[in-house]
Amino acid sequence: MTERLPVETEAAPAGEHIHMPAPSILPLLNAAGLAVGIVGITEGLAFLIGGLTLFVITTIIWIRAVVGEVNDLPLEHH
Repeated sequence: MTERLPVETEAAPAGEHIHMPAPSILPLLNAAGLAVGIVGITEGLAFLIGGLTLFVITTIIWIRAVVGEVNDLPLEHH
């Protein structure tokens, strides 16, 4: 059996905050809207319109949330 060499990783400097996005249901709703929209291609116009509407609305909200989070970061993180 071969011996694995240790992997060296660099940790963030002491005191530096690592930014993690807030928990959100938007990705799930976005994926569900896209899935329903795709199903609507074969099942009917109501599914198509409803799914794609949900997809577009959640995409816009999600992008606005990300832009807001990025703007709240310190300037050296941009």
